[in-house]
Amino acid sequence: MRRFGTLGPVNPEQHYIVARTEELTEFIKRVKEGRYVVIFAPRQTGKTTFFQRAVAALTAEDLTYFPIQLNFEIYVDCDRSEFYDSLTKQICKEIEHVFQRRGKEPDEALKHFLDNAQITNHLSMMEFFEQIQRFLKNGENWQKVILIIDEFDGIPKSALKGFLHAFRHTYITHATLQCPHSLGIVGVKNITQLDYDRSVSPFNIQDDFALSNFTLVQVQELLGQYTDETGQAFDPKVLESIHKQTGGQPFLVNRLAQILTEEMDIPKTETLTMTHFSQAHGQLLEERNTNLSHLTTNIRRNPRFESFLMRIVLYEEGVPFTLRNELINELATYGVLTRGSDRMCKIANPIYLHCILQAFKPLVNGLENDYFPDDTNKFQYLTDTGQILMERLLDNFRDFITRVGFRILQVPETPQEFIGQLLLFAYLDQFVTSVNGAMYMEVPTGRGRMDLIIFHNQRKYVIETKIWRSNRHYAEGKQQLSAYLATEGVAEGYYVVFDHRKVPEPRTETEVINELTIRSYVIPVVQERPSHPVE
Repeated sequence: MRRFGTLGPVNPEQHYIVARTEELTEFIKRVKEGRYVVIFAPRQTGKTTFFQRAVAALTAEDLTYFPIQLNFEIYVDCDRSEFYDSLTKQICKEIEHVFQRRGKEPDEALKHFLDNAQITNHLSMMEFFEQIQRFLKNGENWQKVILIIDEFDGIPKSALKGFLHAFRHTYITHATLQCPHSLGIVGVKNITQLDYDRSVSPFNIQDDFALSNFTLVQVQELLGQYTDETGQAFDPKVLESIHKQTGGQPFLVNRLAQILTEEMDIPKTETLTMTHFSQAHGQLLEERNTNLSHLTTNIRRNPRFESFLMRIVLYEEGVPFTLRNELINELATYGVLTRGSDRMCKIANPIYLHCILQAFKPLVNGLENDYFPDDTNKFQYLTDTGQILMERLLDNFRDFITRVGFRILQVPETPQEFIGQLLLFAYLDQFVTSVNGAMYMEVPTGRGRMDLIIFHNQRKYVIETKIWRSNRHYAEGKQQLSAYLATEGVAEGYYVVFDHRKVPEPRTETEVINELTIRSYVIPVVQERPSHPVE
């Protein structure tokens, strides 16, 4: 039986795999046209798998194409001399492997050439490929070299410009037997980011190729293969939730599926439900997998990232998405940010949003002991049947903010404009964990919102948070929440707005909007410590 793959490239013999038929067709078309194609995307998005499958599909269809696949990851700490010396050996071995896979042997002249080849710089590399082209003849037809370079970011800085200039020269000369006929460069950073001296890119002939995250249809296709093989079905809401929470990010999709189908010991006769999804989602958020570890490392690289990301999450005005901005460019390279349908920045998926908030939330905020009055316990916020008394829980949070007053200004390393949302996140997270529930984020279409979804005892609770802007925005937020509740099939929701004005207007009200119950809170947030001690 096949499995869901999360460790490196996947293949259809061992793993469930998304066909990406349209993308493969388009890429092969560009290769046949002799394009020099580049794809730069965050790690663990399926780039290597895609290019390997594309090359396999192309050569299975037409042996005229001769694929040479390289990987530059090993060159990250090499100098230029070491790079070209190893590159010579790597290319020659790969050429021999192509012949072996085709059940053939290179002729004596080519063997002699490969045994004595020596690439020392970008000029001798051009000569090497010109010579290789003369040897590659299939009957009366010249074979066309397809050069694929994975992990291109590993190329030594000292070799970068000359290397790119060489292939640019090959491309623009339009030789009849251009070698390589087509070039595919695969990496994380784009060409301009690799052009270390900030001069004009020497590779302005590149043909960018977009390899997007999985669509909902592709997630359904991927998990449908598992159902076809095992007979175990997914509740359609689980498929939708997997896509929504991961944003279609390939590693996260496969990891959630892996937890559900391999690690939770659910009988194959049992349909995978939202209760199962909630458990798998919680496990994913708590574990130290490479994808989420890289995310945390990357967002801590620059001290400016915290306030910038919080602004994107919580400011209603939004931040325009432009790769000309250094912070946006870097965060997009890491896969943290993406362009929303409104051309504004948005966090790539709710799982990343949850991890970002966890990463920037102080481990101890100093107020944990004040969350609940001394004479209370968690069971006072549950019904006899184990349902959360969310209104009572949020009433207590409102009262908690009042109780602690200016002390919220003393929470360490937390931008004050976001303190309300972060305290609510920490407060609910602690409670939900204590009652064995699960809490996760939604990334809604409207800006300035942070939607918290709590799943406990097979019931969903929706809490939307905002920062106060105006009475009009406050009223519009209720309508947005009611529309969202309708799509989720939830009868009641909770709306928490933090008021940072010097003269706030606290409110607590319950209304019925479009036949749905909305419990709203406007909670004042202290702006400054009193100048005189309160007696």
